[in-house]
Amino acid sequence: MVDARRGGSPTVLRIVVGKQLEELRKKAGFSYEQAAEAIGMSHATVRRMEAAKVARLRPPDVEMLLRTYGITDQGEIDAFVGVVREANRPGWWHTYRDVMPSWFSAFLSLEETAHYIRAYEAQFVHELLQTEDYARAQLTAEAPHAPADVTERRVALRMQRQELLTRGHGPRLWVVMDETVLRWAVGGPDVMRDQIDHLIQVSALPNVILQLMPFSEGPHPATRAGSFHFFRFKVPELPDVVYSDNLARAVYLDKREDVTAYQEALDRLCAQAAPQDRTQVLLGGIRNKL
Repeated sequence: MVDARRGGSPTVLRIVVGKQLEELRKKAGFSYEQAAEAIGMSHATVRRMEAAKVARLRPPDVEMLLRTYGITDQGEIDAFVGVVREANRPGWWHTYRDVMPSWFSAFLSLEETAHYIRAYEAQFVHELLQTEDYARAQLTAEAPHAPADVTERRVALRMQRQELLTRGHGPRLWVVMDETVLRWAVGGPDVMRDQIDHLIQVSALPNVILQLMPFSEGPHPATRAGSFHFFRFKVPELPDVVYSDNLARAVYLDKREDVTAYQEALDRLCAQAAPQDRTQVLLGGIRNKL
């Protein structure tokens, strides 16, 4: 049965609960229609619960499904329903919902729960590696007409996200950045010098790998792809996920063939980019010229 410690964020917990409900239904030999009829709801609702496409899971409905599927141990049922209640709680980022796009909540759920995060950055320093001044300069450039208090809340959200790198059992982060990222004077020379100092410092963390793709390497496997993220989880119910976005929307990919294409591109990127020790030297050289 599902264990809350294996999930993490609310969105991810709903996925885990849905996957396990699906497994229990199939093990019990029920079709969607039979399960729905047994508890007095539509088969479409049962499908949405299993696919984690409901905003909230009603504990009484879940308990009825468990009993329908032959789960009789009350302790087991109580534990499962406890996870359902946890899944219904908003994530810590819920208080920032007024300053972020609706689709970004799913990204934060993946980031919060991932065991392994790989990323390619083509234009900006990875958000988990940014200084506060760099983040502020980037966000201001992207939304120059946003009120100052909105920008500051967005900066605060970004800084709070970075806490996962230094918490216990945080994810492993492996980032490849184009040299272009450090040639854009985001915020001016002083901000960039501080940002590069921070990159040198944070890349020394045991769970962080940073590689730079120098101009001298020429075109590479992600030249046309743009920035993207690859997430992997300890939870067996969750597939690997690739995320990319643009000005209007985000794309989440979990089909094996799609994810494999991005994973192979990342592998080639890492092989072509400067190793971590060489990256440190390159960072120092770029800083000295600012």
